[in-house]
Amino acid sequence: MAPPQRSPRSPEALSKARSRPTRRSLLAGVAALGALGATGCSRVATASDVAGGDLLRRLRAAGVVRLGIAGEIPFGFIDRNGELTGEAPELAKVVFKRLGVDRVQPVPTEFGSLIPGLNSQQFDVVAAGMYVNPERCEQVVFSDPDYQMLDAFIVRKGNPKGLRDYKDVVEKKARFATGTGYAEIQYAVEAGYDESEILIVPDQVAGLNAVEAGRVDVFAGTALTVREVVKKSARTEATEPFKPIVGGRPHVDGGAFAFRPTETNLRDAFNVELRKLKKSGELFRILKPFGFTEAEMTDLTAKELCGG
Repeated sequence: MAPPQRSPRSPEALSKARSRPTRRSLLAGVAALGALGATGCSRVATASDVAGGDLLRRLRAAGVVRLGIAGEIPFGFIDRNGELTGEAPELAKVVFKRLGVDRVQPVPTEFGSLIPGLNSQQFDVVAAGMYVNPERCEQVVFSDPDYQMLDAFIVRKGNPKGLRDYKDVVEKKARFATGTGYAEIQYAVEAGYDESEILIVPDQVAGLNAVEAGRVDVFAGTALTVREVVKKSARTEATEPFKPIVGGRPHVDGGAFAFRPTETNLRDAFNVELRKLKKSGELFRILKPFGFTEAEMTDLTAKELCGG
């Protein structure tokens, strides 16, 4: 996936997305999301003048919270039965239930439109596993991350070129691909790869196909999405997860929920329940069905990832 402002983690503006880390593109399921979310595209009520915002009170009164979703497996998508699921929606259902809001309603959009849509009040919360980074932190407030993520590669069986990190890709002149708006674009460029030489594909499935067809030697993505997609391939494998180098230091990404900057009361209440789920181990039980492992559980805070 995982994870500039993807337009905020987002390929929000493709040019920005390519110059900064974002993380993950759309997968199949956007059309289904559009059908499910069609009734939820009207704007939410405007913010009040209450210090820290009173959105939580209004959500309790309405009984429903609108989730900005990007239609990406495993972060938020529509399953074969037409039901909203994914790590972020399932976690949102539990947390908001505890906060007195019984129902979640998806509002589908492209990843690059999540932050603009949130701040223009088209939905209440971004629930898309969005990576927390300083650029996005200037536009929204994040909950603490519910997961952390390393990178990994899709390579041919046996990893013939011995590619284990971005430095290897550069030194061995490997043909390199990653996804639209992925943070991995910036990670490769920082390692010395010429951005103009990167093959940009829609998602990890397209990346898998490119490696299988021999069009590239390696596709970079999040460890989770890479290890899941290669399960269906007899000709490729996933490398061991690794930390990309950002600013000269090993870096770990963390994904979280995003809120409008005025709604810190809701963000704080969300964090209280999230911490309880982490402490009890219930968070891992919620995320595990979507391919997350204990290694992806984290105590990172939004403050740390925002650079504060």
